[in-house]
Amino acid sequence: MTSLADVREGDRRLTRRVAHWRSGWARQLLPAVESAAQRTKLWWGAAAAMSAAGGPRGREAAVKGLVSMGLAELISNGVCKQLYERRRPPKELIPHDDVHDRPDSSSFPSGHTAAALAFTAAVAATAPPIGAVCAVPAALVAVERVHSGAHYPSDVAAGAAIGLGTAWLVVRGGRRLPFRLPRLLR
Repeated sequence: MTSLADVREGDRRLTRRVAHWRSGWARQLLPAVESAAQRTKLWWGAAAAMSAAGGPRGREAAVKGLVSMGLAELISNGVCKQLYERRRPPKELIPHDDVHDRPDSSSFPSGHTAAALAFTAAVAATAPPIGAVCAVPAALVAVERVHSGAHYPSDVAAGAAIGLGTAWLVVRGGRRLPFRLPRLLR
């Protein structure tokens, strides 16, 4: 049986391993992804592009993605971070300079990851090809949160679970509405 101490040690080891990636792509691409994902700019931009060029299905996907993202942020940042205070990974685990840019809020769960997965999963359920495109930056956001030292892998996993859960609620709940979203968006 695995103890909580074993889980925490595994979290620390995986954080150290991901933070020590020195490849050129990690050092160049991940900070750019983090910058784009700040304040959910990346997902708002994707929603705007889907609304402009995606027709009725693109607009429906954009709305569901944004609603899901908003709900995931409310749950992760507004509820979970207030209920559970977890310190960010210690600086000695992170070998690069990105560690000074970390937020002061609780590390658990990752709100960036919750927002990214919520948006992507809701879009994918509505417009699978667009969702597949969104999955690439969403995965990079999750990796970046650990690489930068902002989160432990378990924080990212919890954020992903919140994001997937909210997307499921929004997509499933949207089918039960007395009206169809696409008609409102045409």
